[in-house]
Amino acid sequence: MTSRSALTTKREALSRVIFGCSFFLLTTAAVGQDLRGRIRDQQKAPIDGAYIYHSSGKHAHSNSLGRFTLSQIEKGDTLSITYTGYEPVRYIVGDPDDNVTIQLKEKILSLDEVTVSPDLNAINLFTDINLQTNPVNSSQELLRRVPGLIIGQHAGGGKAEQIFLRGFDVDHGTDVNITMDGMPVNMVSHAHGQGYADLHFIIPETVNKLDFGKGPYYANQGNFATAGYVSFKSKDRLDQSQVRLEMGQFNTQRFLGMFNVLNTEKHSAYLASEYLLTDGPFESPQNFDRFNIMGKYSGQLDNNDQLSISFSHFTSKWDASGQIPQRAVDNGSISRFGAIDDTEGGQTSRSNLLLNYTHQVNDAAYITNTVYYTQYDFELFSNFTFYLDDPVYGDQIRQFEDRQLFGASSEYNQSFNAGSMDGLIQAGAGFRSDQSKDNELSHTANRKTPLDTIQLGNIYETNMFGYINAEFKKGKWSFNPSIRFDQFKFNYVDRLASAYETQEENKGIISPKLNVLYNQSETLQLYLKAGKGFHSNDTRVVVAENGKEILPAAYGADIGFIWKPFPKLLMNTAYWYLFLEQEFVYVGDAGIVEPSGKTRREGIDLSLRYEPIKGLFWDFDMNYTLARAMDEPEGNDYIPLAPDFTITSGLSFVGNSGFYGGAHLRFVDDRPANEDNSIVAEGYTVVDMNAGYQWRTLDFSINIQNVFDTEWNETQFATESRLIDEPAPVEEIHFTPGTPFYFKASVAYRF
Repeated sequence: MTSRSALTTKREALSRVIFGCSFFLLTTAAVGQDLRGRIRDQQKAPIDGAYIYHSSGKHAHSNSLGRFTLSQIEKGDTLSITYTGYEPVRYIVGDPDDNVTIQLKEKILSLDEVTVSPDLNAINLFTDINLQTNPVNSSQELLRRVPGLIIGQHAGGGKAEQIFLRGFDVDHGTDVNITMDGMPVNMVSHAHGQGYADLHFIIPETVNKLDFGKGPYYANQGNFATAGYVSFKSKDRLDQSQVRLEMGQFNTQRFLGMFNVLNTEKHSAYLASEYLLTDGPFESPQNFDRFNIMGKYSGQLDNNDQLSISFSHFTSKWDASGQIPQRAVDNGSISRFGAIDDTEGGQTSRSNLLLNYTHQVNDAAYITNTVYYTQYDFELFSNFTFYLDDPVYGDQIRQFEDRQLFGASSEYNQSFNAGSMDGLIQAGAGFRSDQSKDNELSHTANRKTPLDTIQLGNIYETNMFGYINAEFKKGKWSFNPSIRFDQFKFNYVDRLASAYETQEENKGIISPKLNVLYNQSETLQLYLKAGKGFHSNDTRVVVAENGKEILPAAYGADIGFIWKPFPKLLMNTAYWYLFLEQEFVYVGDAGIVEPSGKTRREGIDLSLRYEPIKGLFWDFDMNYTLARAMDEPEGNDYIPLAPDFTITSGLSFVGNSGFYGGAHLRFVDDRPANEDNSIVAEGYTVVDMNAGYQWRTLDFSINIQNVFDTEWNETQFATESRLIDEPAPVEEIHFTPGTPFYFKASVAYRF
């Protein structure tokens, strides 16, 4: 039993601790005061993510309302405010009790003004620089702005791009989470493949910012965020209205219109639309046709809350030549741009309604809310194996679905200061619901004759989630522990079954994460990131396997640094490791992604941005990966189509004279196309160029893809197929040829 004197001693000790902590906080608060303010641009719109730095090492970032709080600030202190693409500002504090407003002015980017902020996503400097120095010509090129990410198109231009990142053939999105203004792009349990992410509903000129992260280290990123995530943010307002006309080879035409409807200090609204036609370089014309329209309103309410409402509609249709076998080209029966079955192709559409609302609780806290609804349909005709299964009519398949997607999320942000420690607490929660009706896989002929229904059913999939994320910053150190919980409900109604039955499975997963940063200075950040993520399985796979391996986990770690050794040079290097409990592998003959075994990947990323002379930028991204299956014997453990060595690099010029331009290179090394590396997917090197001149309100530009007319394969698969005159099937490379030399010119008028 504890004695009375011992209890008294403990109470006295506890009282001393409480008194000491109270005295420390009171004396600390007496040293300085909290400075509250907001950062905005020349149009008086709030700037999200501006970096505010005090010489003592204290710092803050402006939030989505442009607001910030910096503690222990005195009259006469000097603050440095920086944001990529804007002139840096040095601000001398007057009365710290006042709410200050600091306006930033846009300017041509200069690397010597870029600082490495003590931020978990400081690596986004690289995409900020890319967007500032390289014009985006298409929605698919948006993804190419992510360092180390390679894409490929293989079905007439209307299908989602194939993505390669960190040794993953991500197919169309199995291991990269993609969002637009907080709305998910990836489609779970999609008719063509798990995680299917079609970005063609985005008009590239409306994108204002690209946020990305590699690895499963971010609490606000859930399903598919294993290799990484990409988050796009659209513009809240237009600097100017514009119309643009583009004309190119292969009967390519594009018209763009972007119009300011409302543009005041507190309110803005605009409309944007594009129409694109092209036949492509193929012998059978693609007859590609895409229409996009988007509208967005952004406003500051009387209580300083921020509201944005946007809508968009996209529709597309196309014909495709599909993937062709190498042997048919070698024997001269078709050319590289010919076809075995030129009745492939498809159509798709997507309509979105999106609301984002940010509420300022007080000077140190705010809540962001997102609500979205999507109506989506998809129909794709493909023929991967030609006459392997059906020697009479061929093996063409139809994949179809009609989907409704809706969801909502909220995130509470609370910044705090406790003496010498600053921090942020985030708590988020939300849900996503997918209802895919008539999800179908069927056997067809000539795109119009139904032969057999292989799969047909309704999918109902719901994901509820919540997370807590904390950031503690003390001196040069930042600690970022977080935890995320996801709960899934999978329902499937098989419409081919003799009796009605709803097949159901439920599963939850907890994903802890920890990131540690050390910011030696404004020019050097060291980091260690570790975490657990996951990618969900297709609902039809989940119920068929009775709930086995519903949410296979991914465990990863990164160790690296971001460094500015010289004022004009920025670099990032990281060693990383990622283990997956279950790999997803593309199956060509079925046109779907199927689960496989455990895998591990490790590699090195290197990114450089250099400005040798004012306005001339060199970018370089190199990625090496070793990817292997863990349950297979050595020599038979290659992961099909996993890229092991890629390089992207380019020179870009942006000057005050009105001239701009650049040249850009993409290199992908040879890689295994099957498990024993007996079939190899050939690598390639392709160079693109662009040039332009801005004169008053006019902008003239040219774009050349594949300057040297390189013969390259954009996408490749090891597939077993049989041609109509062959007695036996053959397994070999089937490919979609990459674009040959392609010239396009455009003129834009801004007003």
